[in-house]
Amino acid sequence: MTTYKLALIPGDGIGLDVTDATMEVLTAAAQRFGFELKSDVFPWSCEYYIKHGVMMPEDGIATLSKFDAIYLGAVGWPDTVPDSVSLHGLLLPIRKAFTQYANIRPHRLLPGVEGPLKCDAFDILCIRENTEGEYSGAGGRVHQGQDNEVATEVSVFTRKGVERIIRFGFEQARARRKHLTSVTKSNAQKYSMVFWDEVTREVAQEYPDVTVSHMHIDAMCAKMVMAPETLDVIVASNLFGDILTDLGAAIQGGLGFAASANICPDPAVPSMFEPVHGSAPDIAGKNIANPIAAIWSGAMMLDHLGEKDAASAVLAAVEAATLQGVGTKQGQSTTDEITAAILAALEVS
Repeated sequence: MTTYKLALIPGDGIGLDVTDATMEVLTAAAQRFGFELKSDVFPWSCEYYIKHGVMMPEDGIATLSKFDAIYLGAVGWPDTVPDSVSLHGLLLPIRKAFTQYANIRPHRLLPGVEGPLKCDAFDILCIRENTEGEYSGAGGRVHQGQDNEVATEVSVFTRKGVERIIRFGFEQARARRKHLTSVTKSNAQKYSMVFWDEVTREVAQEYPDVTVSHMHIDAMCAKMVMAPETLDVIVASNLFGDILTDLGAAIQGGLGFAASANICPDPAVPSMFEPVHGSAPDIAGKNIANPIAAIWSGAMMLDHLGEKDAASAVLAAVEAATLQGVGTKQGQSTTDEITAAILAALEVS
């Protein structure tokens, strides 16, 4: 029997609730499909930061490197720890240390879920560059507190970084509907985004079977609302991808359905999987958090590990539950009720 070693970081707030729910479903899938999930839980969180002054210990990355995959529940408790500290202390270091350069976020309406738009079809895969660009961490502040204070945030784009994310996007488009849209703002950002456009055109020559479009970020936001059925795979920089995926989550019915994967294609290092709904401190521990985004992220983890039948079964069980109306509206069902419905559907699928 194949055994996969998982590092679980439930994190903060509802991260604990949805991680427990996800592992219930994934464990059931593992039993059905004949593999084992062995997980270690790490308490790295804002609470950990308050006690220790760091979001994770100094050897945290080395510890995580021994696992096949990382599952993250949620990070953040802004009333006690600034988001800039929690994000840069845990999430971003993991992404960068393991070169998880491809952030994959599927956006589509699950059966029974009503989004805010009147559209016949909504199925977009957003590929966000995950390790450089606008979130590279290059910059600084000088003359702090003075009237001549200066703050800089430098966007860093490397040829290697842009080529690999664009190529990754083309591979995803080739496996879907063969249409890729590259999103920039090259009319205003004449260095970084013009560079991105040039690299996209170069890589596109390797994929003559894929139709390529180029759009500016503002136009893409409008198109996602006005004509989402015309889009297939979207590739964007760290910041633009962040913006578009929040919009995509809203269109698909809310952050309770927003799954994601932080992928490094090299199997020698772990990739990380997480819902992107945040920690929601106001509802933490109340058994009302929607675990669907978390469970969907778990299905993406199984797929990445090679357990594609199990991944498909988990997602089919989620769809069966939402088709019955379970978890489709905020506050309609408890976390436990949604999890139970998915488990029941998994048993009969």
